[in-house]
Amino acid sequence: MTTTLEVGLGARRYPIRIGRGLLADAAGWRDAIRGRHALIVSDGNVAPLYAARLQTALSRGGLLTNTLVLPAGEAHKHLDAVSKVLDALAQLGATRDACVLALGGGVVGDIAGFAAACWMRGIDFVQFPTTLLAMVDSSVGGKTGVDHAAGKNLIGAFHQPRAVIADLDTLATLPGRELRAGLAEVVKTACIGDAAFFAWLEENADKLLARDTDTLTHAIATCCRFKAGVVERDERETGERALLNFGHTFGHALETETGYGTLLHGEAVAIGMGLAARLSTNLGMASDADMQRLQSLLQRIGLPVSLPAGANADALLARMRLDKKNRAGALRLILWRGIGRAEIAEGVQDAAVRAVLA
Repeated sequence: MTTTLEVGLGARRYPIRIGRGLLADAAGWRDAIRGRHALIVSDGNVAPLYAARLQTALSRGGLLTNTLVLPAGEAHKHLDAVSKVLDALAQLGATRDACVLALGGGVVGDIAGFAAACWMRGIDFVQFPTTLLAMVDSSVGGKTGVDHAAGKNLIGAFHQPRAVIADLDTLATLPGRELRAGLAEVVKTACIGDAAFFAWLEENADKLLARDTDTLTHAIATCCRFKAGVVERDERETGERALLNFGHTFGHALETETGYGTLLHGEAVAIGMGLAARLSTNLGMASDADMQRLQSLLQRIGLPVSLPAGANADALLARMRLDKKNRAGALRLILWRGIGRAEIAEGVQDAAVRAVLA
């Protein structure tokens, strides 16, 4: 059974399809490819498992296709990778009606989407997320881009996909650490706007870790439905969409400071959510009890909740000052009033942030 949602952006609306066997079922996504050139972009972990399946489905339509395999991991999410995608599009002879198919996790989706945004000033792309994190977050909403030595995702563009196709079969080969990292983004959705979903996660954490199909489908659909609504109301992150970054200002600083790839994105976000909750408690915005519930759920899932040994508060704070949400040099963080009630906090003092980083 396939669950279909929609991101309603007028003429640029697109479907999110969640189910099993979707990679091989071209009937569910073939209409998203409008031209005669299609480039599959994947990585060294995912391509050997699933690229041939997608290539076979494409070949039935008479398309001119090719597959580009990139090195796997956040450490390779930089402009050189984008250049490789652009080179592959040139070699394919891709015209303005070409389509890039991103087959992989968030790194592949971000690179492929940014390259699609750049080629001939913007061509179509379709997201085929193969990790839980990509299914519930990065594949939806049109944020594309790459990292810079100064910070995560500092180079990029808003470029919406034509479709998001989440084949649950790909989660069967997902390493446990990656599954847990994806659950961090699931928890984040509950933290910022859905207290009932948070309680559901507390009840169903074991089923999610066991990869129960119905439980995963419900979690993915809930997250996608929530994010789709936010994106529809604030596509370019001028207001409400910033709430989706709960835990991310801390998390991105950790990823950059520890070296891209040392912490998985979801692991860094888990630590970041704990820090944001603690800061909220210290500022008198939320109760200690809600912070404890969050930390308990993250630990039950198997995610880190403490800063890595040797973390330097001043270095992390310097990284946080480069965050894209900041305005006029002042820290602008996503904090909460408790589970399900996140908000934008303007002008948070350095001393208060340093206190939770110490």
